[in-house]
Amino acid sequence: MSLFGVRDRPLLIDDAIAAVAGPDRGGINIFLGTVRDHNDGQQVNLLEYHAYEAMAEKQMQKIAAAIEEEIPGCRLSALHRIGSLKVGDTAVICVAAAPHRDEAFRACRLLIDRIKADVPIWKREHGPDGPYWIDWQDARCSGHNHN
Repeated sequence: MSLFGVRDRPLLIDDAIAAVAGPDRGGINIFLGTVRDHNDGQQVNLLEYHAYEAMAEKQMQKIAAAIEEEIPGCRLSALHRIGSLKVGDTAVICVAAAPHRDEAFRACRLLIDRIKADVPIWKREHGPDGPYWIDWQDARCSGHNHN
């Protein structure tokens, strides 16, 4: 059983672990991404995560299937939070279980890296100067020459 989801409530690590644990998997690696109080030298008071939920969950499943093919015997789960999060809140949980620790560590790293790169979840930070989007540029404004 695997577990992939986008949630608007606190994430439960026990659910993510239970989804991948098994008697044939001796290594379980967990990555927790939490909201920190700064980014790029700027104070952060609050984060908002927005997602295209159905597509995000399908993309997480697709990423996991590819990693599970690359690393035989591993099982993966991932949960991502959406909505308003305070400093210290858990934003993402990635869990990888495998027969050995090396595969579990490698699979977990691949999972979080690919989720950050390829899943339609957007982050808006709030600081002293107001809210601003992270790593987002309006496609209508890039690469066009308006002469």
